[in-house]
This record gives sequence, structure tokens and C-alpha cells, in this order.
Amino acid sequence: MNSSSTNVTVIVEYESFTKAVIKNVFVVVLSISINYIDGSLIRTFCKHQIFYMSPRYILFIHLVVNDMIQVTLTIIMFVISYTIYKLNVSVCCILILPALFTTENTPLNLACMAVECYIAICFPLRHLQICTIKRTILLIGLIWITSMLSVLSDLFITLATEPLNFFHSQVFCLRQIVFPNPIIVKKRDITYTVFLVIVWFTMFYTYFKILFTAKTAGKDSIKARNTIILHGVQLLLCMASYATPQLKDALQLWFPKNYTDSQFATYVIVQILPRSISPIIYGIRDNTFRKYLKRYIIFSLLNKPNKLTSTL
Repeated sequence: MNSSSTNVTVIVEYESFTKAVIKNVFVVVLSISINYIDGSLIRTFCKHQIFYMSPRYILFIHLVVNDMIQVTLTIIMFVISYTIYKLNVSVCCILILPALFTTENTPLNLACMAVECYIAICFPLRHLQICTIKRTILLIGLIWITSMLSVLSDLFITLATEPLNFFHSQVFCLRQIVFPNPIIVKKRDITYTVFLVIVWFTMFYTYFKILFTAKTAGKDSIKARNTIILHGVQLLLCMASYATPQLKDALQLWFPKNYTDSQFATYVIVQILPRSISPIIYGIRDNTFRKYLKRYIIFSLLNKPNKLTSTL
């Protein structure tokens, strides 16, 4: 806990005001851009029945909504770290817990999407029987329950081990400071390892099954295989968050003079960049979604002049 507090002090005291402003403006603009694109995807999804009758698109839009929540919360905490600096522990928990839920949801959601692709390509005749709307919604519920059980245990352990006045104290809003018990760190390492093994096994298994099917099948199998690769890249970036504490310690040793810049780069790559890949996978690559997204964008652009003239 002390080492974390020291790192935070270095960031706030020794970083120039100009550099701090540039970093905050950069992440805010980037997050607004990602959320705007994601918002367009959500509106396109909601306006067309073809999407919310398909398990594939339901899982995708859940991932998009999940990413919007995660990006918004992490950006709020990032800006707070430079402005307010310290928060009440109880308030910090309200911000951190949903951010952790959504962070852990992402790899699980990607694994489920990979399985859906695998079933569609390798078992096309049974796809409609296996992948139903009801089962998809139950699966999303299971994803949330798994993430919540994993994260809420941190809160329960802290409630059991820390005095009541700890939750009224002012701290820098970091997970390792708000949930400082060493048992939590060990539990987190075990949980992340289990998640890592299960999710990566799922990704590799589905990829190679689709790869072998693609040798004898058509373009759909090849496209599904490429989609799995993109999911893998996104997953690799998301999984980097599991190794963030060790990465930050290594960066402090390797680049002590540029530690704040290294930490900022890690934050952008681990927390924000993976959330920009989802729109590419389905918003641009998927033919059906791209067609309806184009219609939505064109309709929105044509409607703007009409609204301006009506107000004038």
C-alpha cells in the first residue's frame, strides 16, 4: 500500500501542468470518440429487428455497451486522479466496482462470441437449436454473475478486515489501495489465472476447429477464422490488464525518469485501445451491420440540415 501511495505522489508532484493537461485532453477526446462510435452501433442495433433476433449481434452489442461503461468509468477515475486527487473510499468503491465488473466481462464475452462462431461454422444445422435468444440472454447473465462474484469478494474481505473509519478516509482511487488486504491479491492472481486458461483454451480450440473447417468450406469459414484472430488480438490486450501491476513495477525499474509517461502508455494500451477494436470487428467488417450502419450515418447527416432550417 505504501509503495502504491509513493507512485501516486510521484505522478502528481513531478509531472508538469502542460503534460498533465495534454494527457487528460487526449484520453477524454479518445473516449468521446469511442463512445460516439459505440453509440452509433447501439442505435443501429436497436432500430433493426434483424439484429436483436440474432444471438451473435446480441453478444456483440452487449460487448459494446460493456465497453462504453468501462471506458466512461476509467476516464472519470483518470481525470479525478489529476484534479480531485483523493476520494472518499466509499465513493471510490462505487466507481471501481462497476469498472472491474465490465473489465472482467470483456474476455468472457469474447470467448462466448468465439464459441458462437464455432457452432455456426462447424455445426450449421444445429446452430439455431443451440444458439437461441433465451440462452444468449442467460449466458450474458452468467457472465455478469461470474464477474460480480469474482470482484465482490474483494469488497467483502475488505469489509471484514478493515475498520469502519477506513471507508470514511480519503485515498487515491486505486484498486490496490481501496482493497489492500494481501489475501485479495492472492485470490485475484488465482482467479485471473483460471480465467486466462479457460478463455485462451476456448479461443485456440475454436480457432483451430474453424481453421480445419475452412479448408473444406467457403468464405464464411475463412471470415469466421479471421474474426477469431481479431477477437484474439482484442483478448490479448484485455488480458494485459491482468499483468498490469507487474508491468508497472517493471516500467518503474526500467524507466524511472519517464515512469509517468510509461504508466500513461500502459493505461491507453490496456484500458482504452481494446475497446476501439469492437467497432472494427462488426461495425466495419460485418457486411450486414455495415450496410445498416451506413444507412444510419447517411440518414443522420441528411437530417441535420433539416433540423437546422426548422429551428431557424
